[in-house]
Amino acid sequence: MLARIVATIKVVTLNLQKLERMNSEPIGQGELDQPDDLLTEGLDQQCSERTIRVLVDGHGGDAAPEMILDALEQVLSPSFASQFSIPLIFGIVGQEDLLRPLLEQHDMSDRVDLIASTDVIGMCDAPALAMRRKKESSMHVGARLVRDGSWDALVSAGNTGALMAISKFMLKTLPGIDRPAIASMIPAVHGGRTLMLDAGANSECTSDHLVQFAMMGSCYMQAAEGIDLPRVGLLNIGSEDIKGTDVVKLTATKLAATALNYIGNVEGTDLFSDRVDVVVCDGFVGNIALKTMEGTARFLADNMRAELTSSVVAKTGALLARSALNRFKDKVNPGKYNGAPLLGLNGIVVKSHGGADADSFSCAIAVACREVDQKLTDRITESVQELMES
Repeated sequence: MLARIVATIKVVTLNLQKLERMNSEPIGQGELDQPDDLLTEGLDQQCSERTIRVLVDGHGGDAAPEMILDALEQVLSPSFASQFSIPLIFGIVGQEDLLRPLLEQHDMSDRVDLIASTDVIGMCDAPALAMRRKKESSMHVGARLVRDGSWDALVSAGNTGALMAISKFMLKTLPGIDRPAIASMIPAVHGGRTLMLDAGANSECTSDHLVQFAMMGSCYMQAAEGIDLPRVGLLNIGSEDIKGTDVVKLTATKLAATALNYIGNVEGTDLFSDRVDVVVCDGFVGNIALKTMEGTARFLADNMRAELTSSVVAKTGALLARSALNRFKDKVNPGKYNGAPLLGLNGIVVKSHGGADADSFSCAIAVACREVDQKLTDRITESVQELMES
């Protein structure tokens, strides 16, 4: 709460300074005709534009709530705030009797707003039941506050199905979008990045759903990565048009008729290449692909560590190549790319991996901050509408 008060005081001070300058300068007839409430309207607008308000689910994730508090400590640092030109405000939603002592232990009571909720959605809770019966859960309360405009974004590492169901119910979907999709960023060669969606929200999709995912993914890469004409590929078991399920074949035909930069089918081997910017698939295929990548990265890291510590000679070689090995580790670290936005919602919700640690959860918070800072929801809405009208 203190952070919000400080941000508001800065804006009030700025407007008072402007008012003093106006009083010290001659006033023209046009200025006299201005309505008296313009200053108040300008103040409200600046207050909303000059802050990034991100709320985190205090009970989401395997290591919550301690991991959540550790991540909040990281994002409250000056180095994290230096990435943005406007003030950051953070809040945590959850059971007050559990979270308040932890906030005090971390000396964050005056830097992080605590929003009380009474219930918790478990990882094994059925999404439909969680949405109907746990309306005072941290996830439900958080989505409601984003809907009402009290907060700009919600970040959760909790139950994926429940988060999707509650967010869709509370925030609704953008015009022309039937289902939201989880969009996951994947590292590519030459320092590039590839967006894959859906990564687990919709296990069964129609061709229309996949076309909508392609539109949202293309618009996201335009807004977030600055790519003028993102290359869109359809994940398939081969590059030939005759391959794939009936839904995939129909999707390919429909994508070819859109204004998207559709390059055709792509295979699993293309995910890390520089051939494609947006990879489209249903949530069943996407989630398996994503988990396979994460498992492969851990397999490589574990085996490389074992081999490089197997002998004195190997340890010496590892020491000499330490800087290169650290760069490689950084590139393949799944936690660095944690934070998958739920695209298609009329609001910003970011899903973190359930097994995230503090470092990777802070990456998910950073994704939410950037989306708010860049007004991605508004920009995606405009771009999707333009594509649908073309």
